[in-house]
Amino acid sequence: MDGAVAAAPLLELVGGGTMVPCLDGVERPYRDLDCAASTPASARVAEAVTELLPLYSSVHRGAGYKSRRASAAYDEARRRVLAHAGRDADTDVAVMSRNTTESINLLAYRLGLAPEDVVLTTVVEHHANLLPWARVARQRFVECGIDGTFELDAVVAGLDAEPRPKVLAITGASNVTGWLPPIEAICEAAHERGVPVVLDAAQLAPHRPLPAGPDYVAFSGHKLYAPFGGGALIGPRETFASGLPFLMGGGAVALVDLDDVVWSPPPEREEAGSPNVVGAVALGAALADMERLGWHAMHAHESALAAELRRGLAAIEGVRLLGPRPATETLAVATFTVQGMHHGLVAARLAAEWGIGVRHGCFCAHPYLMRLLGCANSAGVRARVLAGDHREIPGAVRASAGLGTTHDDVAALLAAVAELAAGAEPPVPYRQDPASGDFFPETPVSGWWSAAEATGSGCAVGS
Repeated sequence: MDGAVAAAPLLELVGGGTMVPCLDGVERPYRDLDCAASTPASARVAEAVTELLPLYSSVHRGAGYKSRRASAAYDEARRRVLAHAGRDADTDVAVMSRNTTESINLLAYRLGLAPEDVVLTTVVEHHANLLPWARVARQRFVECGIDGTFELDAVVAGLDAEPRPKVLAITGASNVTGWLPPIEAICEAAHERGVPVVLDAAQLAPHRPLPAGPDYVAFSGHKLYAPFGGGALIGPRETFASGLPFLMGGGAVALVDLDDVVWSPPPEREEAGSPNVVGAVALGAALADMERLGWHAMHAHESALAAELRRGLAAIEGVRLLGPRPATETLAVATFTVQGMHHGLVAARLAAEWGIGVRHGCFCAHPYLMRLLGCANSAGVRARVLAGDHREIPGAVRASAGLGTTHDDVAALLAAVAELAAGAEPPVPYRQDPASGDFFPETPVSGWWSAAEATGSGCAVGS
């Protein structure tokens, strides 16, 4: 696909074109290539929030004009989420949450699994789709190959193994490699065996239409150009119609006595406390942005970036691209290592010397990344982490594009990585912070913290 498709941003973002200081004293345009972690607000999302704020009030709790308007805006956002997912409000609900992680924790509790029940999942998952299930049931894992992918047959084998799983929990797109599992075929195989499917759509939702097959879908606004704390869990109404909610409090109840409670019907039953109307309205506005742009235009823009990014990195001597071959269709995500250079130092130098923002570490997908790197967590590394030293945790660097990314952004990254791989010397020393694993330049240039000041703030901690 012609790289000219991505010559300009497809979506206007708040902060686009921001200039940032670099170590040579020159300000450069910030190249945001960390979209897989979180995205800036789109201009339209920011406008929707600004329009709401003068009318902000309690939702579903007041008779005043502002409260009625805020409640209507919140309800409209919920309707938009359901419509975006192609779901019927008579049979399905959209529970408004903080993010994908909260949604999956809520669902893991609400499905009523027993400790001996089996949840089938994969080693490709983000921690958000691993840890909640481990707390409530046993897990069975679909393994991946050295390229970070697996075949439908491997999922079928996991579904057919005894004891049969009660749930299949799977990602729609890897946040590490951008790989897209065959979700519709997987859902068909699971449903043939009576197994419901939970889809972690955090990475998928900003880039592709939500598939119809999964029974439950969770996604986050902060990856959808709506970073105001809103997310959604979509699933059958009957799942949430009885039993105790995940969180208890005001808003989730119709009537309370000291020894009795009448719970509200879903979805309000699962939304205890004052709802995040700002986050919900932002999420609804972001989905409207996507509908306005259209999937064809978004796919064309990001496919061009994905090809340029992955093929460009794979062609640089000394750079190892992790995951599927560059010709494989993926999201515009590329995770890589630079021979002889710590992943944290690569990320720090890209930021401080070129103004390029990327992510480094394990990307909240430790088991998957260890397989991609071909290594395992050693006892020695674990002992050092327990002692508060994160310097030797294996990791990689991830560059990820979005609707605000351009060809120039990707070209700037490729040129900078090529310089690093060729052995370009740093203009100043870098010091690694043991508590975070991050590297910081030793410089008086404004905006770059010393390791002592940044202790505990590095992106590698908990990554």
